[in-house]
Amino acid sequence: MSMVLFASVVRVRDGLPLSASTDHEQDKGLQETKKNLKALSKKLSQFPDRCSLRSDVYNINFTSSLGVGYLMVCTENYPNVLAFSFLDELQREFIVTYDKKRINSALRPFSFIEFDNFIRKTKQRYNSPRSLSTKINLADMQTEIKLRPPYQLSAEDIGSINGFSQHKQSKYKGIGPVHMLEPVTLAGIVTCVLSVLCGALNLLRGVHAIESVLQNEDEDFNYVIAFFLGTAACLYQCYLFAFYSVWRNVKSFLSFTMICLCNMYLYELRNMWQILFHVTVGAFITLQIHLRQPQGKAPDYNV
Repeated sequence: MSMVLFASVVRVRDGLPLSASTDHEQDKGLQETKKNLKALSKKLSQFPDRCSLRSDVYNINFTSSLGVGYLMVCTENYPNVLAFSFLDELQREFIVTYDKKRINSALRPFSFIEFDNFIRKTKQRYNSPRSLSTKINLADMQTEIKLRPPYQLSAEDIGSINGFSQHKQSKYKGIGPVHMLEPVTLAGIVTCVLSVLCGALNLLRGVHAIESVLQNEDEDFNYVIAFFLGTAACLYQCYLFAFYSVWRNVKSFLSFTMICLCNMYLYELRNMWQILFHVTVGAFITLQIHLRQPQGKAPDYNV
């Protein structure tokens, strides 16, 4: 008989269990699978946001979003669409019930033990197809699974379990949904193009400054350094706008500070309008980087 056997909710950053279903199943194979699930829960941040681990008798499926992972163990013939619909229901209810601050501040395992009742009731529904079929529509989930199927994990992916090696430990680090940035806006594109233009102008003036230094030994070589630092800062701003990076906003502010300092040093070689243009573009791309935040939630399953 195909059915959901166990489910748990964990915090992604450290694998702390927040809630779990209770069961009295003593089957040895299930206990081994739950050990694998426990090991996997400590590595969720290294994997995509939707994965499956297949075995001969039991399977593990999980999703992760907003720093929380939702895992379940089911029999090998349990349909994928039902498994991820089950996890999606847990995710929706948990997000509505608990705020992020409380989740991040939890110190003890199973701090949200009251959520066990919802897991138990949902598990019972998904183990009773007749009562389930009238309450949910699986068409959208089937489409979602077809368009974006879960990544198939192997025992090697989750590390040293039952004698398996750990050489693939960091293969998927950084693929999680928190690393996907929001869509680019027209204002962001325009600002990024202007920042590239500022970088190109700095580079061109820097090359000319090198020529002046070579022709006249009295020229200040620090001008060359200022032009090239300005170029690097402008291009790095574009990189931060396009790609996710840790401490992204802080790095962007430091780059903007570098742009301002370089233009202050170059005030003798530039008029006020040129300096204002460079500083304004730097300020706008810093703002665009701040506005283009990482996407915190996995795509909506619409179930």
